[in-house]
Amino acid sequence: MPKPETIWIIGASDGIGAALAREWARRGARLILSARSEDKLQELAASLGSNHVIVPLDVGDRASLEKAAKEIAAFTPLDRVIHLAALYDPGKISDLSPERAAQIVTVNLTGSFHIAQISPRLLRAGGQLALCGSVAGYIGLPQGQIYSATKAGVINLAESLRAELAGSFDVRLISPGFVETRLTQRNTFTMPAIVTPEIAACAIIDGLNTGRFEIHFPRRFTYVLKLLSALPYWAALPLIRRLTQ
Repeated sequence: MPKPETIWIIGASDGIGAALAREWARRGARLILSARSEDKLQELAASLGSNHVIVPLDVGDRASLEKAAKEIAAFTPLDRVIHLAALYDPGKISDLSPERAAQIVTVNLTGSFHIAQISPRLLRAGGQLALCGSVAGYIGLPQGQIYSATKAGVINLAESLRAELAGSFDVRLISPGFVETRLTQRNTFTMPAIVTPEIAACAIIDGLNTGRFEIHFPRRFTYVLKLLSALPYWAALPLIRRLTQ
């Protein structure tokens, strides 16, 4: 019987992260669950059984991450690190405060950089590191503001890591479309092809078990945005403008 995987999920307190934890626990994995909310992590871990560990942290705080890494070292080597933590504020660029913009950049982009630096020393040889981008990072979309820009940065970071760590670690990119979470509940527009966290979790796990670099879903939506991002600007920008009308 194969040894259960040990998986570190960052951003596990709710949404996709919590659904991933439930699905991986069902499949027999041993989980290390991290997020800022210790209460939510304790509640989740209690619902999963006794074989899991919670390590609260703040991905925007390097000292917090280093402290967590020392604690997690007791459970290494890890088979996978899945980084999902993110902040999101829908709205126009002109409406976002500089302070909130800095927070979003710190958590979404700089936090991914921190995880990218810390994870290799915790992973087994050939272990998997997955960073969560978004289809919002494919091309600048209305109402995406700094969130879309940070996710474009995460996509670029994952691409660089894939090349830098080739042969040592398995770097993957997760690019969800719209998923029913507390973040997307703030959207006031129609979200095409929206899926539940449970569907997202299964799509991610199944995708990570293939050889594909990017796991993107639902494909009936993501391929449309991929096509839009592949168009020349003279064709793409007028189409994007129509989304604000």
